[in-house]
Formats: sequence, structure tokens, C-alpha cells
Amino acid sequence: MLHLLLPLLLLISNVGPSRSAIVESLPGFPGELPFKLETGYVGVGELEEVQLFYYFVESERSPKRDPLLVWLTGGPGCSSLSSLIYEIGPMQFDFSSSSGTKPILNYNPYSWTKVANVIFLDAPVGTGFSYATTDTAYNISDTSSAAQTYEFLRKWLVSHPSFLANPLYITGDSYSGVVIPIIVKNIQDGIEAGHQPQMNLVGYTLGNPVTCDEKDMSFRIPYANKMALVSDELYETTKTDCNGDFQNVDPTNGACLTDLEMVSLCLEKIFLAQVLEPSCNLISPNHTRLKWSRSLLEEDTVDIVSMPHQSRPWCRPANYIYSYIWANDEKVQEALGIRTGTKQEWNRCNHTLSYTKDVLNAVVYHEYLSEKTLRALVYSGDHDLAIPYVATLDWIRSLNLTLEGSWSPWFVEGQIAGYSILYSKNSKYDLTFTTIKGGGHTAPEYKPQQCLAMVDRWFSYYPL
Repeated sequence: MLHLLLPLLLLISNVGPSRSAIVESLPGFPGELPFKLETGYVGVGELEEVQLFYYFVESERSPKRDPLLVWLTGGPGCSSLSSLIYEIGPMQFDFSSSSGTKPILNYNPYSWTKVANVIFLDAPVGTGFSYATTDTAYNISDTSSAAQTYEFLRKWLVSHPSFLANPLYITGDSYSGVVIPIIVKNIQDGIEAGHQPQMNLVGYTLGNPVTCDEKDMSFRIPYANKMALVSDELYETTKTDCNGDFQNVDPTNGACLTDLEMVSLCLEKIFLAQVLEPSCNLISPNHTRLKWSRSLLEEDTVDIVSMPHQSRPWCRPANYIYSYIWANDEKVQEALGIRTGTKQEWNRCNHTLSYTKDVLNAVVYHEYLSEKTLRALVYSGDHDLAIPYVATLDWIRSLNLTLEGSWSPWFVEGQIAGYSILYSKNSKYDLTFTTIKGGGHTAPEYKPQQCLAMVDRWFSYYPL
């Protein structure tokens, strides 16, 4: 097969094959890595001005038979290293052993690489260790980023032909919920057009996905009411006074603005990503946005670092400090094969991307995909206020799929792990939606055991 793919490589690459290396050990991880890790760059776009960095971890079970996942982290602009270490990858920080400038890593027993091959991709350009060779190449959008990821995958599979037959899933969470269905459409269209290499696309998974920023945020208020964070009386009054629209508020509608200020008072100290955890968000009182509609990216690690140690509670963002220390270590970057001089500083989330959100509602892509022979898994941590599960259920129901069963619990070790429901269309497309009980915005970060059980069963076509 390789000799047939070599001419193709020359056809779709302007410069040459992807550059990669096997990483056998990493600073902070004792001994050799107990999993196969490959890192590298793949050039995409005109003259390969964009160099996308990736981490590839082979399945620890059966690399030849297990699914191949492409994983995208949200933001836009959050590094896939964050997902690798804090969510679904095979290594994690050992917080009890780490101190100061010496983060210690250990093995994650609930890594998705137990059951799948995973490409963790730093996309869009400017994310993580990905970079561009020209200033203009940093200008990116939802659709252009999706096109670049599609090109990345074609080139990666050409240089890794042994994975062409593996079931392929495009996966990710948070803001990648906008980009993933575009990528899946690009792949599906390429398959139908006969583009090479022929990919074995089976489906996609979305975790706590952004789909339409405006609608997703509007559902925070009814969700907060369901969670007893906003009273029934305030919710009903706000809904009436704002005519059910919490985003496009008439500036002369004083009653609605007053109601939303009351909602903000109820929610401003709530941690968006997981309502039960403490908030360390220090948004300025002069901030002009309504606090209930703030962005997750505004809840910054810098706030944690700047707070006096003795006065701050533990907060989830404090866990992320070690990632900055570790990923900016020269020895770590050397071990990962990072090209010298391409990054001044690694950030978990790049707040300065030149990014245009040119897809304001991704539902149209799901409507297109629902006509194809594909599988979809959509999951939501049920304690996520940033993208509430009720917002996700709303757009799923708008697809007019056929309901295949009732809302039912599923179990891990005899305990309810969440509630799921199955939809289908034309006996070709099926979509499973499930909650992760107690999960936050990036559900595997909060409930790793349950999320591994979820994907293991779903990839194997078993009921959750």
C-alpha cells in the first residue's frame, strides 16, 4: 500500500512528508513511558506556511483494530496538551508529589488510549506549539481551521498508512463543537468525491460542545433555575420582561436589564465550569459584560497566581499552573521535539488568536451529517453552567430525529454514571446523547472513570 501512497504524498504536499519522532521519556515522568508517544509537525496551507503540532498516542490495547481519534481542544486556542494531561491522555500531574518548579507526572489509568489511538492536535494555528511562518497565515476562522485540520489528517494518514483501515472518529470538546462537524463534513465530502487517501470515517464525538454561542449562553439562565441558583420567581419575571431573549436585550427595556443584573448577582461567584466547585474568578467590577454571560476564558489562571496564598481556596484553575511550568521547560520542549524559536511562550489557552468566528450556528452541519451513514456521541457534564446540557439537548431536538428509547440511567460499578437517550434517522445515522453525573465543562477531567467506560462501550457498539 505504501508504494501506492507515495505519489499521493507528493500530490497533496508542497514541501514534503510530515516530521515526527518517537518520544521514549519525558522530564517529570519516572522511567520510560509505558505507552507509545509520537510527536511532530505537519505543514498545511499554501506553501505549508502553517505548521500544526500533534501528539499521537497508540492504543494500549490493539493499535491495529482500535479506533483512530483526532482530538481537538476548545477555546478556540486551547492546547491539546491540556486535554492530554487533564482529560483523556495517558499521563497526568501527580499533585501530591509535585512542588515549586518540579512538576511530577504519573500514569492515568482512565486514559482513552486504553481503547483507542488518539491524535491530539494543536489547532487552530497559534494554539499550543503550532505556528506559522508568516504573519498573514495566523489569520484563521472556523471554516479555514476545519479545512487545515482536514488537510492535516490526509497528510498524516499518508505518512501513517497502517491506520487507514482503523475506524475514524473526529472528537473534542467545548468550542471544538463548532469546528468538528465542519471537519466531518469535509471528510465526508472528500470520501464521496473520491479524494485520497480514502478514510474509514465512522462518526464523531462532542463533549459539552459549543454549537451556537448566543443560544448556548441563553440557556444558562433556565439551567441556573433548574439548579436552584436562580429562583423560580426571578426566572419567570426575567423571562417575561426580556420576552424570552436574554442576549439581544433592548437597552431601553429597564425591567429586563434590572432582572439580568439580579441574575448576575446570583451567578457572578459561581464557577462556570462546575457549579459545585469554588470560584476564583476576579472579574473587575467595572467589567461591561453581564457576569452571567461571561466567557470561560475570562476565568484565568493569572487570577489564581496573583491571589495571596493564605487567602485563596483551592480552585480548579490552580491545577493548570503546573502545565505552564512543565511545557515551558527547555528540556521538556527538547524531548517533545519542539522547533527552537517557533514559540516565545507556551500557553494553555492563547487569548490573542487572530480568529474569526464565521460559523455562528453549527446546527446546519449536523443537519447535513444526519443524512449520512454516521454515528455521533454527544455528552455533557451535568454540572456545567458554561454550556448547559439543556442547551445541547435543544439543538439535538431541533434535528427532528427519531427517538429510539426513553431517557435512561447507565451505570459504572453499580452507580449511576449519567442518563442517556438514543436518536436515529433513516436507519443510517444515530446520535447518542448522555449526561455525565457530577461532570463539569470538560467532563473527563471531573469524571475520568465514567467517561472511559462511556467511550469504551460506545466505540464497541454496546449500550452505555
